[in-house]
Formats: sequence, structure tokens, C-alpha cells
Amino acid sequence: MKTYLQEVLKRKDLLIYLVKSGLKAEHRNSYLGYFWWLLDPLLSVLVFYFLVVIILERGGENYPLFLVIGLVVWRCISTTINSSAKSIMRYSSIVNQVYLPKSIFPLSFTFTQLFNFAFGLVVIGIFLAFFGVMPGWEVVYLPLLIVIQTMFLLAIGMILGYVTVFVRDIDNVLQHVTRVFFYASPIIWEGGRLPPEYSWAVDYNPVAIIVESYRDILMYQTTPNFSGLAVIFVLSAATVLFMLWYYSRNEHKIIKAL
Repeated sequence: MKTYLQEVLKRKDLLIYLVKSGLKAEHRNSYLGYFWWLLDPLLSVLVFYFLVVIILERGGENYPLFLVIGLVVWRCISTTINSSAKSIMRYSSIVNQVYLPKSIFPLSFTFTQLFNFAFGLVVIGIFLAFFGVMPGWEVVYLPLLIVIQTMFLLAIGMILGYVTVFVRDIDNVLQHVTRVFFYASPIIWEGGRLPPEYSWAVDYNPVAIIVESYRDILMYQTTPNFSGLAVIFVLSAATVLFMLWYYSRNEHKIIKAL
């Protein structure tokens, strides 16, 4: 395990290269290029605002701000999960030719989407200024929340990156699973609107806890759900450590499967 971690650290230059190449590849052939990192969340807000407010005639005060926070955080979570699941498969030609710690690939995709998330925070900042909402001192918890979110995504990405090599159908099933989490989390609706018998969909849903924590810090000037975030971080950190150990013992199986 220690030797494997040292090997991962030795490849930090490769990790940086993979992150940079991933960022360039996302909008390589588009006219607007990196501007899409700002435009994507704005277009998503317009679509759901039209659906919820114009068509369904719902949504409360500062609903666009409520919506943009949920959609930006969700975009980071869903994109990271889907891209990390295919990370090792995407670089299968490299894996078969050169020895590399295979966990470096889901790591690189997670950090790539974290960089994109920074642009989403810029969009949230624009909405906060437009609606005249000033975050309170609780904003100091924002870096901590980003760390917890990243650890959570690393844990899921490392699991899916490994499993997808052996079970290729995971990629297809994942689209439906993420869709369920989208509608089971308060991304476009408020958690309090659920019937009491379905309140567990928010109370024990890690995605819901993370999304609501961003709103607590940035929108409602309140402290986030520390107990829920602590559980997410501890379980995620334990999973990451376990997966690093598991990768170190079973990476030869990946080469055979590819």
C-alpha cells in the first residue's frame, strides 16, 4: 500500500498532464471553447426555469438562485461520476503498454471536473450579485464543503472506474441511476415539498446533503449539515483508502480484462 501510494505520487506530472488534456478535449472542436463552462449552467437554468416557473407555475422567492446552485453542483457530481466510470477504459491503450497506477485515471477525471466546477461557482457568484444576496460568515465553510464533495466523488469514481473494466454494462445503467438521484434530490425542487413518508430521500441522500449545504452557506446564511457531511467524508475517505489498497493488489486483473 505504501509503495503504491509512492508510485502514484511519482506520477503527479502525468496526473497534471491528464487533467490539462481532459480540459482541452472537452470543447476542442467547439466555436465557443471554454466559454461553454459558463454557458452550460446558464442554459440549464433557463430550461428548468421555463419548465418549473412558466409551465408548472411553481418556484418561490429567488428561485433562479436556488436553481443555479442546485444545477451547478449537480452538473459537477453527475459529470464526474460518468466520466470517472469510463476513465480506465478511455486510456486502455496506455494501460496495456506502460505500467502506471491505474487509480490515477479516475483521479484525473475527478480533478478535471473540479476545475470546471470553479467556473460554475463564478456563475453562482453572478446570480448572488444579481439578486442582492450576500453570503454571511458561513462562507468560510465553502472550501471545506468542496473538499468533502471531492472526496465523495473520488470514492465513487475509483469504484466505478475499476468495476466498469469488468462489467461494461455499468456505463449504460449509470445514466438511469444518476437520473434517479437527480429527481430524488432537491436540485430543482425544495426538499420540504416531499410527503413525510419520502423525507428519507433527502435526509439520507448524500447528493441532497451536499446540494443543500451549498445553499445553506451561499443563499440562506446558515451553517450546513455538519453531521451529514461528516458521515459522507469519513465513509468516502475510508472508501478511497480501501480502493487504493484494492488497486494495488488487483491491477493485474485490469490488464487481463482489457
